[in-house]
Amino acid sequence: MVKGLASFYLAGCLLALALVTCPARADLSDEQENEQHPRMAASRDYVELDEERNSRFWVNKAQSILADKLSVHKQLNENRAKNIILFLGDGMSVHTIAATRAFMGDSNKQVYFEKFPYVGLSKTYAVDERTPDSASTATAYLTGVKANYGTIGVNAQVKRGSCKAATDKATHTESIAQWAQEAGKWAGVVTTARVTHASPAGTYAHVADRNWEHDGKVTSAGCSADDNVDIARQLVEWPVGRDLRVVLGGGRAYFRDKSMKDEEGFAGKRKDGRDLIKDWLQDKANQGAEAKYVWSRNGLHDVDLSRTDYLLGLFDVSHCPYHTERTDVAPSLSEMTEAAIKLLSRNEEGYFLFVEGGRIDMAHHDTKARKALEETEEFARAVELARDLTSDEDTLIVVTSDHSHTMTINGYPYRRQNILSLAPNLADDEKPFTILSYANGPGYVNTYDDHGRMDLSNADTEDADFQFQATVPLKSETHGGEDVAVFASGPHEHFFSGNYEQTTIPALMAYAANIGPFAQDKLNK
Repeated sequence: MVKGLASFYLAGCLLALALVTCPARADLSDEQENEQHPRMAASRDYVELDEERNSRFWVNKAQSILADKLSVHKQLNENRAKNIILFLGDGMSVHTIAATRAFMGDSNKQVYFEKFPYVGLSKTYAVDERTPDSASTATAYLTGVKANYGTIGVNAQVKRGSCKAATDKATHTESIAQWAQEAGKWAGVVTTARVTHASPAGTYAHVADRNWEHDGKVTSAGCSADDNVDIARQLVEWPVGRDLRVVLGGGRAYFRDKSMKDEEGFAGKRKDGRDLIKDWLQDKANQGAEAKYVWSRNGLHDVDLSRTDYLLGLFDVSHCPYHTERTDVAPSLSEMTEAAIKLLSRNEEGYFLFVEGGRIDMAHHDTKARKALEETEEFARAVELARDLTSDEDTLIVVTSDHSHTMTINGYPYRRQNILSLAPNLADDEKPFTILSYANGPGYVNTYDDHGRMDLSNADTEDADFQFQATVPLKSETHGGEDVAVFASGPHEHFFSGNYEQTTIPALMAYAANIGPFAQDKLNK
């Protein structure tokens, strides 16, 4: 123990020394910045701190961080986790988190979950692809098994699109939501994507193709919808999905036939004549349970969570709108998270809750960086709310991502500069470039024209729909293949440090809660 504490102390001293002896580049004045480039604006709420010019400030900061680490090291939280909340920022790369930090005001800020005491890195590759998708990764971080690209809840014996392989239940994997249910805990899903989309489907579905969200997608792929039960039906009919106590997100159209109109007048997408929302309500009535279906923000707020056994909320025909584009119909991710926690907390045995910020990923695919950062900011608010509503004595909260994206922070922006603006230094062609840029994607339209690289001097790069520059032209920007961060707070939080396979995440959570195949009772025998 003494040797370990000494190591922590030495590391802190070296960090403090490095901070003292590495001088920071002085910021330019506002006048100098404007001379350098007219679009270089200050961050949204930046306040310059004179104390940062003093060496003692950085030494004290390092000592404070060191003290926190020593305190945590002395007394590890080895309580059993009654509750587990897994937050998944879809496509939330380390670059995305760092850019959000700057978007919030300054690089010195922290996105809320960065304050968690332990952080690690997970490896995201699929069995057959170096750069994964949200389906294969959901199988990894929810069931502990690596799978092929595009498949959900099945092992790598199943190739994407196979009409027969996934019908063999021997290929199916078990999710931590199932382990929780079998242990008497309640389970729930919250997402800003469709509830049948790849990430949330990883909690309850088993399919050879992530696109099989409704029966029409199965038949259009040349497979039988009877043999290959679509994801929406699995949510309503199969054991794990059927027993989810809370399901909140988008995707109404995937639950109703194309001949039917929803509450806002939009037609469904199914081809089997079914209304799965009606079927869901009937199933719960047959159980004698109090179930509520809601389709709007007001409807969610009107639910008496103290008297509701099952809650289904579908707030859009497809994905929920971006956070800053919401109307009264769609609740925020924070509001959905709060409702889920309040309902699930009624179970004395505890719960497992999966919460996805799904539209971070979609904004990146469109190279709309501002929207990606706004979605990450709201995602962090939901994490903070969850931590405020729970105790780190009995509730483990894990925050991670499924995969990264190709967005980077480049050039030499000044400390006070708006992260959405243009770099202060011009390129060799004497034209400016965006601080945030992508390796590929639709932002190519703002990168090159018939005369070479475009001059963005007068472009409004702060507009939410501005597509940031991309090197390679693609209709949709690709994922990145590097590791992603994992943050943890609560019982056995210290397990989540280091670098490990993404499949380790559900094992660590299950051990902390003493559930499933990785339960402490089973491993200790």
